[in-house]
Formats: sequence, C-alpha cells, structure tokens
Amino acid sequence: MEPILLYILAGATVGIAVGVTGVGGGSLMTPILLLFGFPPNIAIGTDLLYAAITKTGGVVSHHRKGSIRWPLVITLAIGSIPAALLASLVLKYVFEGANDYGHILTLTLGIMLILTSGVILFKHRLKADAINDKGLLAIIHRHPKRFTVIMGFLLGFLVTFSSVGAGAFGAALLMTLYPYLTAKQIVGTDIAHAVPLTFIAGIGHLLLGNVDFMLLGALLIGSLPAIHLGTHIGSRLPNRILQPLLASILMLLGMKFVFF
Repeated sequence: MEPILLYILAGATVGIAVGVTGVGGGSLMTPILLLFGFPPNIAIGTDLLYAAITKTGGVVSHHRKGSIRWPLVITLAIGSIPAALLASLVLKYVFEGANDYGHILTLTLGIMLILTSGVILFKHRLKADAINDKGLLAIIHRHPKRFTVIMGFLLGFLVTFSSVGAGAFGAALLMTLYPYLTAKQIVGTDIAHAVPLTFIAGIGHLLLGNVDFMLLGALLIGSLPAIHLGTHIGSRLPNRILQPLLASILMLLGMKFVFF
C-alpha cells in the first residue's frame, strides 16, 4: 500500500474511534504515527495541528447548543497558552535539536497515555469524589479560579510535549474542579479550550520544523468524514464496553513508551 493511502486509512480509523468513543484523537494518532516509524517530534507536532483542525467544528456545534462555559475556557487558557509558548521555547533553546529531546517527548507521551487510560476507567469515581468535596478537593473548590489557572499551565506543558491531554485529561480536570457542570458543558468547554491550546502548541512545533504537511493532509482526508460516521455508529454501540477496551489499549501503549 502506498504510504499516503496508509496515512489516510490511519486518519479514518482514528476518526471512527473518536466518533464512537468520544476519546480525543491525540491519544490514538500520535502512538499510531510512532508505530509507523515517524520521529516523536514529527508525530507530536503534526498531531497537534491535526487536533486543532478536527476539533474546530466541534466548538461551533457546542457553541450553538450553549454548552460552552466561555469564562472557564478563558481561565484555563490564561495558564495553558503561556505554558505552551514556554514549552516551545524550552524545546528550541534548551536542546540542540529534535534528537536531544525526542526521548523526553516519548516519555511524556507514555505517561499521558497511562493517565488518560486511568481517567477513562475511573471517571465516575472522579466525579463522585469531586461532588463529595472531601480533603484536598475541599480546598481546591474554595479557590477554583486559582487552581484552574495552575492546572491550565500544567496542561499546556504536557500537551505541547506529548500532544495528549487536551481531551480526556482536560475533561477530568474540569470534572474535578467544577463538579456542578453537566456532561455536555464539560465536553463543550474542554473542546473549546483544546482548539487554541493545540493550535498554539502546534504552531510552536511548526516553527521548530516538526510538522509534516503531507502527512497532515492525508490524516485530515481520512478522519474528517470518518468522525461523523463514527458518531453515527457510536450512538448504537455500548460505551461501557468500548471505552474500557480503548482504555486498556492506551494503557498498554503508554507502558510501551515509558518502559520499553
């Protein structure tokens, strides 16, 4: 199979998976690109711009439905956007080139895949703990804006270094910090914040030469129509089976990148 057709097929596969499970494409696309043999910097940089483009339509849809809490998006961005810019500067000026920071990107990716897997598996427990408002969460809920900025800053760094985290991990942060939000508001707010974050992080990688435009185009050709197909299929399939299965795959991939 010609490489470009393989990349289109990969985009379609991830698009269907995203539509069916609702889990962000970064958790799936970057590991696939690494398995294809792309260097970590190219896989992550290309995937960040891929994520920004594919999530933009979701922002428009959620805005029309009124499910985006824009003040929370801005509060998260106050922390995450500067962090993404700072992370890009670190990659440019602290390291001599991609060969020097590639292993750090791979390690961060593995850690984020493991964390994302845990979020998928235990999200109901996270929601329950946040509602109970015990221990450290009680302190956090007394100063939600302050901790939102801090968590946004952490997320900005992690997303820039791994391309993973703006989806499921970001939603988990919102769920923990603001347990009163509905599921639709969490998803809508998370997507609205993910677009500028992944775009800024992607531009940082673009300036570092870490984006393959041929690959990006092929992934978009495959994924954009497939996401809609996956959404249609997902409405007929049980998430209680699909999401744990996907979480197990992400856990195994994360362990591979961390330990092997």
